[in-house]
Amino acid sequence: MKIAIASDDGKNISQHFGRAPYYIVYTIDNDKVTACEVRDKVGHHSFLHEHGNEPHSCHGEHGADAASQNKHKSMLSAAEDCGVIVAGHMGGGAHRSMIEKDIEPVLTDLKDPDEVIKAMIEGRLENRMDRLH
Repeated sequence: MKIAIASDDGKNISQHFGRAPYYIVYTIDNDKVTACEVRDKVGHHSFLHEHGNEPHSCHGEHGADAASQNKHKSMLSAAEDCGVIVAGHMGGGAHRSMIEKDIEPVLTDLKDPDEVIKAMIEGRLENRMDRLH
């Protein structure tokens, strides 16, 4: 299984999925980390040129419009082989896009990616849905 963690710097968990420019991808086999890599991730910053300074639609559910859904597909492209994507917060549109691609979105208040992976392996990571916006 592969788990992607949205990251601003390739070391820590991003507080917002859409803004993160990286994924830290862990490969888990028999409850052990067998590989870890940092991948580039498309983020809101990649789309600023399309609508001036407005990275996404602010009408209705955050990121639910068609243009945002296409952006989310681009954001997910580097993690399509992952079964889980973890972030501090994310919008409802990104959350729905992950579910549609059979990727489990997990929201956490933890800051350390290694701590998240350990909690997932031990079955004690809480999915903080209150962090969905």
